[in-house]
Amino acid sequence: MSLVTLLPFIVLIGAMFLMTRSAKKKQQQAASMRNDMQPGSGVRTIGGMYATVKEVNEDTVLLDAAPGVDLLFAKNAIGAVLTDDEYNRIVHGIEHDLKSDSDVVPDDASSLTETDESADEAAAASDEKSVDLGKKDTAEAPADDAPAEAAEAKSDDEPKKTDGDSDAK
Repeated sequence: MSLVTLLPFIVLIGAMFLMTRSAKKKQQQAASMRNDMQPGSGVRTIGGMYATVKEVNEDTVLLDAAPGVDLLFAKNAIGAVLTDDEYNRIVHGIEHDLKSDSDVVPDDASSLTETDESADEAAAASDEKSVDLGKKDTAEAPADDAPAEAAEAKSDDEPKKTDGDSDAK
């Protein structure tokens, strides 16, 4: 047999070796993680339940799921051992104190453009006068708006622009 015919088989055997090696490595990491569990550690089961380790035995783990609720699980059913910060964030909603020192991203842009005083003034002004978003007729316009009427009359003299060709007949 020539080398060309053996090459695909060699590549296939090499790929199988690499896949089994990485799978073994993952299994060893999971086993060491489960063996390193201590009472008081926060864990997530493979079913997605979060609990605190109460007792660790050879093949089983006693978990405290809630006050007065103790559950016995197989060690293989533990999906992840969580850090204290991660467990408190997920289960109790408690953020780590160091995160409060970082910049806070606002929910809207108004806090970026206004100060607290101008926001209060704008809120008070909006409460005082109502805004009519309806279209007003020119006959209803008050007489003290003379500059506005002059500007309107001037704009009527200018040819109006349209999107299409209005000269075509």
